[in-house]
Amino acid sequence: MANRVRAALFIALSLAYPLVVYLALGRFEPRWLALLLMALALLRALATRQPMWLAAAGGAAILATLTTVFNDALPLKLYPALVNAVMLVVFAVSLRFPPTVVERIARMSEPDLPARAVVYTRRVTQVWCVFFIFNGAFALATALWTTDRVWALYNGGIAYLLMGALFAGEWLVRQRVRAAHRHE
Repeated sequence: MANRVRAALFIALSLAYPLVVYLALGRFEPRWLALLLMALALLRALATRQPMWLAAAGGAAILATLTTVFNDALPLKLYPALVNAVMLVVFAVSLRFPPTVVERIARMSEPDLPARAVVYTRRVTQVWCVFFIFNGAFALATALWTTDRVWALYNGGIAYLLMGALFAGEWLVRQRVRAAHRHE
């Protein structure tokens, strides 16, 4: 139960992170906002024992430390790029060492996936890798070269809309693929 609460808190803080940072910049020194990032790192570390996620927590802790030491907002704004980089590594590593992330998720509801579904989940995992590359690049670009407002708009809004569109698009494609295979 405690793990679920920590996981839910982590997800809520992660989703709200860009908006919270944007609203707090100018009202608080960046070093105080580093506490939010440190909380995310701690929640991530407590929620898992997996090396990849512990590395992500370590990266967030480094960004929080840099923010505290230099009292600069840039490391705070780099967190969404870090998240995309970690997700890219997780999905890419699963391509190299199956089952893929998408296959594992699919097997939660359908344990006996047919071979063609495994191939399909591999392709979807590849699509997500491409998404994380581009989304991470945009997150990085907005942190380095745009205003705080544009950074918050992209990372706290547009990126989530793009992710939702990818989920919805994949769901539609999956329905068509399933329908085509039912008629075989």
